[in-house]
Amino acid sequence: MNRTFTAYLASHREQHLEELKQFLRFPSVSTQPEHAQDVRACAEYLAQAMREVGLDSVAVMDTPGHPVVYGERLAAPGKPTVLIYGHYDVQPVDPLELWQTPPFEPTLRDGRLYARGSSDDKGQVFMHLKALEALLATEGELPVNVKLLIEGEEEIGSRHLEGFVERHLDLLQADVIVISDTTMLAPDQPSVCYGLRGLAALQIDVRGAKGDLHSGLYGGAVQNPIQALVHILDSMHDDSGRITVDGFYDGVQPLTEEERQSIAALPFDDAQLAAELEVPTLHGEPGYTTLERLWVRPTLEFNGIYGGYQGAGTKTVIPNEAHAKVTCRLVPDQDPERVFAAIEAHVRRHTPPGVTASVQRFDAGRAYVTPFDHPAIQQAARAYEKAYGKPAAFTRMGGSIGVVDTFARRIGAPIVMMGFASSDENFHAPNEFFRLENLEKGLETLCWYWLGLEDALRGK
Repeated sequence: MNRTFTAYLASHREQHLEELKQFLRFPSVSTQPEHAQDVRACAEYLAQAMREVGLDSVAVMDTPGHPVVYGERLAAPGKPTVLIYGHYDVQPVDPLELWQTPPFEPTLRDGRLYARGSSDDKGQVFMHLKALEALLATEGELPVNVKLLIEGEEEIGSRHLEGFVERHLDLLQADVIVISDTTMLAPDQPSVCYGLRGLAALQIDVRGAKGDLHSGLYGGAVQNPIQALVHILDSMHDDSGRITVDGFYDGVQPLTEEERQSIAALPFDDAQLAAELEVPTLHGEPGYTTLERLWVRPTLEFNGIYGGYQGAGTKTVIPNEAHAKVTCRLVPDQDPERVFAAIEAHVRRHTPPGVTASVQRFDAGRAYVTPFDHPAIQQAARAYEKAYGKPAAFTRMGGSIGVVDTFARRIGAPIVMMGFASSDENFHAPNEFFRLENLEKGLETLCWYWLGLEDALRGK
């Protein structure tokens, strides 16, 4: 057969768009119990879509939480096997009043498809299905063997996926793993992401008296938990932004000069980013560029702080407790367990008298890097260039994808992150959208990738 997948995609554009809209209408919010049935219904819809594409052994597979959807097509003996990962769950939509159109009623405006999940990650999952459909329709068979694992708990930390992977290791074995849940450097700049930062998430709890106290009757006689917490948090950075927790930087691998030069050559403008974010200036660890800080340096960020009275006006109390949410983005070769231990020791050393402080550990994962000269990575760059007509950039991403650490440890295949979203597309925020141009070019990119992957892996 002639390779006419581009014509197939063009002729089915409107049909595919309507199918994507249907996928986006499911309010598959994994963190909210009231949407549990919607998550299940979305999984069932996705499974049927896989069957219609032509995948085999399609199943909605239960976990202790939300289900995993699996499908495969292993009809290319002797060819490489690829595991494609994505997720069909989405973030909550709050604050609802900031959405211009209903979050689960997909709406087209100015070449953009607005809906929760359009960019993260339903739109990108959908692209994989339609790329496989196009190749089956025009080539007769896929040029590689594929396995799809699409989970329903990524937005709540993939809390049951590691156990699922361990139970199904034989089923999930592959030569390459492909994930489309990352961003491009710019809306029209194709980018191959070859590294992610890891994660260590925690909460600091400070407690004082047995209950809230009248600030007039007790003020000046007892330690205030909010003040104590602020003292602890302030001790974690110096004025320049460098982290002052002893042992935090242990294991951090310095950038090679080659990689620093590669990052420096990428088109990036500090002033433009500051203007987009509406901040007076950017700020970060001295001695590194903004992209280096975003991608290859570790961070310790305060995500939320609360305690005491939060209502209108005033309430003259000394609260009996205060809390802070903290996440650390980690880089190779930081160990999340050592980071947790270092922070716990720091909190103990810097807790003022009169209160007690404790640390709760939450999500954790190591950073991941695939050498960007790996054949599977280089093939991704070639596929992007064919579809977009310009060379792909090699980037890292400052965020974390928990399953990447799981796949790296349990399966061991190289992981290629081929994202088609842009960081300005409001994922996790109101008015999330996906650019139709990247939807169309992304479909073409994926087709080129599958068609050339075997030769790339064999060094042809």
